[in-house]
Amino acid sequence: MEGLSEEESSIVLVVRDFVDRDVKPDVRRLDHDNTYPERLIEQMKQLGIYGLAVPEPWGQAQVSMQCYALVTEELARGWMSLAGAMGGHTVVAKLLRDFGTEQQRDRYLPSMATGRVRATMALTEPGGGSDLQAMRTTARRAGDAYVVNGSKTWITNARRSDLIALLCKTDPDAVPQHRGMSILLVEKGPGLTVSRDLPKLGYKGVESCEISFSDFAVPTSALLGGIEGRGFSQMMSGLEVGRIQVAARAVGVGRAALEDALRYAQERETFGQPIWKHQSIGNYLADMATKLTAARQLVLHAARCYDSGARADLEAGMAKVFASEVGMQVALDAMRILGGYGYSTEFDVERYFRDAPLMIVGEGTNEIQRTIIARQLVKRNTVAP
Repeated sequence: MEGLSEEESSIVLVVRDFVDRDVKPDVRRLDHDNTYPERLIEQMKQLGIYGLAVPEPWGQAQVSMQCYALVTEELARGWMSLAGAMGGHTVVAKLLRDFGTEQQRDRYLPSMATGRVRATMALTEPGGGSDLQAMRTTARRAGDAYVVNGSKTWITNARRSDLIALLCKTDPDAVPQHRGMSILLVEKGPGLTVSRDLPKLGYKGVESCEISFSDFAVPTSALLGGIEGRGFSQMMSGLEVGRIQVAARAVGVGRAALEDALRYAQERETFGQPIWKHQSIGNYLADMATKLTAARQLVLHAARCYDSGARADLEAGMAKVFASEVGMQVALDAMRILGGYGYSTEFDVERYFRDAPLMIVGEGTNEIQRTIIARQLVKRNTVAP
């Protein structure tokens, strides 16, 4: 595979085989029953998928962002929920790798590499949405601890994660507000409540929850990096990974939809010929394949930019916006091609159509992403007075 080492190419192929052999035969039942995929998650741990972002000496198989994006695409091609089950985990691994103290890295990264400890991040609040600076969750210093109060929502894997990277305000009076934000590495205990699983259109099997904090005590050693007020910039850096991952998920869902539509268009006949030969259907297929190819290249471009060490927020935002919109459109076009069968729960296309919208609103809505893209464009191309 272009741009990957031989070992990385092998990793992608192993995940592809796992999806075809173990995921696809059972995914419809798991999705319709909204069943947590325990067996598949354990297999992902055994394959080393949870350690792909953990470097030595804590892990053994850190890969390039290009490889990680292609692994994500393969998982989402099988079931988008599986890619979601390791998305936040990878962001937290990056936060620890880049900003954690040596003690924090030594404590968490070895177990995260094997999947024995799974991690997630908590940003969104019930009244805040994409406006992170409006958050109300606070962590006030009390001796050698922080006392946390507030709530978060749409926290994926909240029940099954052992570690939560919590973005909160350690200085609620800071101006500007983002300078008062910090990340706390939170483990569950008294005062932290996972209150309910949120009902969802798609993204089944993996829970998305509300969590609340009521005088929840966290030791000061849990402050990521050991210095207050850096949480917003730390999380924004981590979200470069998150947005590339979400974009890759969208490509995977779109690819699954295209594969199903292409197979059906060759098997289904009307007026004495396969329906792909009808111009309207052929045009759909051509446009679907073209858009998906463009989306994948945009994701890989963002991944290469990230791998180079350069700032990748612009590129990750572009990839996320374009790929998510393409994934949604391709899922709809696949439904058009399958007709009534595309609407039937006996086929997988309706699942793609339910899963695809998450990538449009998740990890920062596309409307917010466009604002970020415009801001970065101006910042990178400021005209001197």
